[in-house]
Amino acid sequence: MVDQPKDQPLLDRIQHLASEEHRLYSHGSLSDADQERLAKIKIELDQCWDFLRQREALRAAGKDPKKAHVRPPKIVENYEQ
Repeated sequence: MVDQPKDQPLLDRIQHLASEEHRLYSHGSLSDADQERLAKIKIELDQCWDFLRQREALRAAGKDPKKAHVRPPKIVENYEQ
């Protein structure tokens, strides 16, 4: 489970990125710059969610969640869903 106070900056970042993503999609047609920004948002969101899951897993295992780290896009974008 998320440790709300300690993970709040990360949760705030996820919320900010999701809001920006929704705002861009609400425009209808997307410019090349919008499409490029959406691609970057998607990667950063994947990294944030992965980082949060790492922290939760470490916490659940009784380990220090500070040992979690942001993984590079190449890794988080190749996870199977």
